[in-house]
Amino acid sequence: MVKVLFVCTGNICRSPTAEGVFRHLAERAGLGRHVTADSAGTHSYHVGEPPDPRTQRAALARGIDLSSLRARKVVAADFTRFDHILAMDHGHLVQLRRIAPTGATAMPRLFLDDAPRLDGQEVPDPYYGGPDGFEQVLDLCEAGSHGLLDRLSRESRFPIRGSIR
Repeated sequence: MVKVLFVCTGNICRSPTAEGVFRHLAERAGLGRHVTADSAGTHSYHVGEPPDPRTQRAALARGIDLSSLRARKVVAADFTRFDHILAMDHGHLVQLRRIAPTGATAMPRLFLDDAPRLDGQEVPDPYYGGPDGFEQVLDLCEAGSHGLLDRLSRESRFPIRGSIR
């Protein structure tokens, strides 16, 4: 079982979207029993809250239900509990690297580094913008999740039964 943690600031927009999209695509590809996902925030602003309603609406329009997710903050144990810790932007990456405890087995990196032609790019925060920002986040999370699933499939030799695309 490969465990993936997606991280943004408050864990109500970008990282729960990435978690939901990744799970959805993994299930569709027949990899649901081989991978698991969670999400967290670098800050505790929204701990215990569901994803932003705009995030939920945009995801649900694509068949992805985020309503059961609840925000939480990254904890030290995450660095050994997960195999991959994926930051939505460079600021999160810096924070995650700063708080990584000695003995961490998962070293944070940017989520979009596995997406073709998006290496080094960020998933922008849609919180203060309009509906188009939430759609853009979904598009980027799909690209990042496809790339990540491709990578995990190659590295772990998971048997893909469905379509990742």
